[in-house]
Amino acid sequence: MCRSVNVEQAVLAKNDSLAAALRADLARQQVTVVNLLSSPGSGKTELLTEVLRLALARGIAAAALTADLATENDARRLARSGAPVKQLLTGGLCHLEARQVSGHLAGWLPAGTELLFVENVGNLVCPAAYDIGETLRVVLMAVTEGEDKPLKYPAAFGSAQLVVVTKTDLARAAGFDESVFASNVERVNPGVGLVRTSARRGQGADVLLERVLAVRDGRPVHRPVLTGTPHRSAAT
Repeated sequence: MCRSVNVEQAVLAKNDSLAAALRADLARQQVTVVNLLSSPGSGKTELLTEVLRLALARGIAAAALTADLATENDARRLARSGAPVKQLLTGGLCHLEARQVSGHLAGWLPAGTELLFVENVGNLVCPAAYDIGETLRVVLMAVTEGEDKPLKYPAAFGSAQLVVVTKTDLARAAGFDESVFASNVERVNPGVGLVRTSARRGQGADVLLERVLAVRDGRPVHRPVLTGTPHRSAAT
């Protein structure tokens, strides 16, 4: 057990180092990187498509890197926004790491890109431990997933700098209690911002974009309660 823990710590330490270097390099290029984490089926691809459309309509140079175990379905959906999109297939790996992001950005990221959205693998467990060089970490959850999700996945929600609720048009049908959810979020990550969205109704994508632009423009990001996570470097 001790050796297993030491190996894991060494892997995370190496990833942290690569992530810090990548973050510094992208900062020099004035690229704001948004790491999107969620469970499968949260609706983050549809929401991200709308955010990209809004950004382009405002003349903001935005791009997306989307990760999955297999298929390029999400890349095709995101490309409908008109933004540059690249698919990253992990070959079975349940999360993204800094080396993968760095390798796929090399020679691809369009010059002048202001916002880079990284759609992480659909999983709230593994990706939470890995810093990928992001500027802002966003955790998304659909109302259909239940109010106790933050308590079940404290590492993901506790390391978030922004929490997004999706599919709010289904809240009543799902019996979603927003006050209970907000209370649970506050328990694991006091003070983190909460954005409500419905891609189907076209609600909230503009608010999410404004939050990202505020970070781009130098507004301090929320400091997650889990300051010992790899994401600590993006919160300082």
